[in-house]
Amino acid sequence: MTNLPLPRFVSLKADEGNVRRGPSLSHRVDWVFTRRNMPLEVTAEYGHWRRVRDREGAGGWVHYSLLSGVRTALVEEDMVALRMKPDDEAPVNARAEAGVVARVSECNLDWCWVIAGGERGWVRKAALWGVKREEILE
Repeated sequence: MTNLPLPRFVSLKADEGNVRRGPSLSHRVDWVFTRRNMPLEVTAEYGHWRRVRDREGAGGWVHYSLLSGVRTALVEEDMVALRMKPDDEAPVNARAEAGVVARVSECNLDWCWVIAGGERGWVRKAALWGVKREEILE
């Protein structure tokens, strides 16, 4: 056990990750995650295995070697603004479509600084899945 908090967010560091029914290679593969950097929520640990779920709540057991502590988030609002400052009135650098995976660098109570497709900016935390509402990242 890692003694890290549960639940917590991680990302898929592989191009593919088998999702198993239980925490061992002898358990059946129920499906395969196929999106590198996709945010996942860890809800349990057992040895080298982590029970994870995606945004839709689908999940299962994944070997820890397929996961990364690099923080990413899924954009949930279509054409969300990436702003120059964490302020609704700040100029817009770019926009991101719903479903885009963005790297999260920093978060305050309401905003996160993200990088998506080479574009950077502040996004309202409420528009992202992969960061807890009360979470602050520095």
